[in-house]
Amino acid sequence: MRKAWLIGGASIGLCLSFVALLVVGTFSAAAGLIGGGVKGGAVGLAKGAVPGLYQPLVQQWGNLCPAINPALLAAQLYQESGWNPKAQSPAAAQGIAQFIPGTWATHGIDGDKDGDRDVWDPADAIPSAASYDCELAGYVRKAPGDPTDNMLAAYNAGAYAVIKYGGVPPYRETQNYVKVIRSLEKSFAKPVGRVEPSRQAAGAIYFAQKKLGTKYLWGGNGTAEQGGRFDCSGLTQAAYRTVGIELPRVANDQYNAGPHPARDELLPGDLVFFSDDLTNSRAIRHVGIYVGGGYMINAPYTGAVIRFDKIDTPDYFGATRVTKDGAAALPTDLPPA
Repeated sequence: MRKAWLIGGASIGLCLSFVALLVVGTFSAAAGLIGGGVKGGAVGLAKGAVPGLYQPLVQQWGNLCPAINPALLAAQLYQESGWNPKAQSPAAAQGIAQFIPGTWATHGIDGDKDGDRDVWDPADAIPSAASYDCELAGYVRKAPGDPTDNMLAAYNAGAYAVIKYGGVPPYRETQNYVKVIRSLEKSFAKPVGRVEPSRQAAGAIYFAQKKLGTKYLWGGNGTAEQGGRFDCSGLTQAAYRTVGIELPRVANDQYNAGPHPARDELLPGDLVFFSDDLTNSRAIRHVGIYVGGGYMINAPYTGAVIRFDKIDTPDYFGATRVTKDGAAALPTDLPPA
């Protein structure tokens, strides 16, 4: 449970007025920044988005060929296994990169040069995933369209389908796979330039501000049976649901629902996250909704109420600017260990 960081001397009435001004400010800020989105340049990884144990591998092998980059490789690995090196699917896909045995036998490489090819060892599986991507990109290099999209389509539907249709084939599953990975890519990439503002932020804040003063409930989703009470990620999920965005239930999964603005670029509506391990988003254990001025609407812990708290604490991890595509791209059926 996150340590409490109390704000003294503010009544709920004053807080509501404060948030009303911030909500108006959200629209103004968005109007001023639209069109200033992520600019081109070398693709780095967002802070902590890739677990620290695997970040050097992803950074190195994500630059193996022009069709991939570290954020794209990270998106694939997260979508396949959620960074679980022991994951095994009902279809017998194995390890952090979810290779099926036949594909591994043909495309697995000895990434760490220790004399074996071990599908369960991320030091082999992550390089193999990158190598396989680049092989596929080579097979479809003459197909029209975006080379990365074509590579992803070949990963899902096979290179022949991409060549046959002259690009991403008209298969709903394949088109969705390409969209999912390209959306997730944005949540793993370190932004270059300003992150485009969210148009749904004001509505999410409006919902959350109405819950100020409500008692916290561990596991609370705001149902009638729970007395309309929430925990931290239950509140953020409910707030964004009111504006048509479905977030995962758990705070560390919510972190991947969009790009990550820097601390000095936060806007009202951004989700702000807290962790004891500042190198690994999978260790995130708390989330709030930023409202400006260094404060968030926070459902803090048992015995407290939903309130305003400061975000600048030693356990501040980072922030996410939620997007509808980013939230929709998050995996919901990761294989078990």
